[in-house]
Amino acid sequence: MTEDRMDFNSVNSDFPGTRTIQSGSQELVSYHQSSAVRIWCNDIFADFDPHWHTALEILMPEENWYDAIIREATYHLVPGDILLIPSGELHALRAPEKGVRYVFLLNISPIANLHGFSSIESVMDGPLFINKNTYPHIYDDVYHILLQMRNEYFSENEFAELAIFSLLLNLFIKLGNNHLNSVNLFHNARPYKQKEYINKFNNVMEYIDAHYMDEFTLDDIASANGFSKYHFSRLFKQYTGYSFCSYICRRRIKIAEELLEQPDLSITEIAMQSGFPSISTFNRVFRQQKNCSPSEYREKNSHAIVLG
Repeated sequence: MTEDRMDFNSVNSDFPGTRTIQSGSQELVSYHQSSAVRIWCNDIFADFDPHWHTALEILMPEENWYDAIIREATYHLVPGDILLIPSGELHALRAPEKGVRYVFLLNISPIANLHGFSSIESVMDGPLFINKNTYPHIYDDVYHILLQMRNEYFSENEFAELAIFSLLLNLFIKLGNNHLNSVNLFHNARPYKQKEYINKFNNVMEYIDAHYMDEFTLDDIASANGFSKYHFSRLFKQYTGYSFCSYICRRRIKIAEELLEQPDLSITEIAMQSGFPSISTFNRVFRQQKNCSPSEYREKNSHAIVLG
């Protein structure tokens, strides 16, 4: 542990050991020397009130417990547990008086446009609590991938960031394959049909990502992929866990959250650029999902303070 802490001190010399969080709830992630990665060996006794950020966060306790509160659920992490918190997810953190945990903060936008990644995003729509009981088939692989990512980061290797993202892609592939295998997607279909459906819905996810601003209906997408409306609806729910309309709304709201960070854009412009047909629809759906209006959301995140 001493060697790890020495590495932490040298590699993160540009990091003061604090986390910059907006008074409303947004954290401004300080990545390592303008990279897309920050891995922090955190041993401070500090709690963090509900906040969110555009980074993927991964928590790995090394000594003692660590708690994350997300969507009114508490994830009590002990050494060996792993928690993935997707971007935009409001969460609070609670620490014991003494303890050590690794905190991974990763900007995954550089790989978000890769073919197949849209399907991975649907797997990570909510927090993933990973241990030997919840993910028995891939736990050892995931744990060792994260250890390799940590070691690359602290090694100060010239190609550390490339190595970390290579490992991260491998992690996403493990999660995606585990999802496809464990939930027995499209279980009523024959094996060759299951593969065909998976390919088709991968393409559907990518189409939605590319065309969320456009007007399209369930009938349009179903017909374009050779399904009846009812058959498509059932398969889409099996694949994503959401109805078609719910998924589209969630995707557009996620885009809107990012656009609300840009103060030069009006609420109306954000509504249009997020794919909503009207400002009233945008306000209504945003309030349903975020419990506040877009204007209130922006106001909450407009003043920075430093915690930690």
